[in-house]
Amino acid sequence: MPYLEWSDALAMDLPVMDQTHREFIDLLGAAEMAPDDQLLGRWRALVAHTDDHFAQEDQWMAATRFSSTNCHTTQHKVVLQVLREGLARGERGELDVIRAMVRELSAWFPHHAQAMDAALALHLRRVGYDPETGVVRMPQALPQEVIHGCGGDTCSEPATATPAEAVATPA
Repeated sequence: MPYLEWSDALAMDLPVMDQTHREFIDLLGAAEMAPDDQLLGRWRALVAHTDDHFAQEDQWMAATRFSSTNCHTTQHKVVLQVLREGLARGERGELDVIRAMVRELSAWFPHHAQAMDAALALHLRRVGYDPETGVVRMPQALPQEVIHGCGGDTCSEPATATPAEAVATPA
């Protein structure tokens, strides 16, 4: 059984976001269960998906006046950096590093989703943002100022976590 499985606790009530999160969890589970000869391929698939996943959320934030320097976007950048470093180390034969990252990501992701992604999903619903079309149905609800921090109550300044902290520390 994988370290992390989809549950209703991870649902954001935004179908596009929820589907992307389910795919992330499935790819993470596939990497976790992979034999050594398939691990790099599955890790590559996870890295590529995560790159698209984070870019999509970052675009939604930009379109709805979240700052490009907010801690949510910063955490995306740091986690992607860590994933790519894991790939490089895996390509050098250090598969144990990737396996350790799978465990850490399985612990990190629910916290990220339930804090930062939940705040983003709430914001997107408040402004009537359609993630599939990019249309803001209630432009009057957009914040007057760009949102800094993560958009939630947990932070107000951009994150400055190291790559290891970003994966190991719940956000």
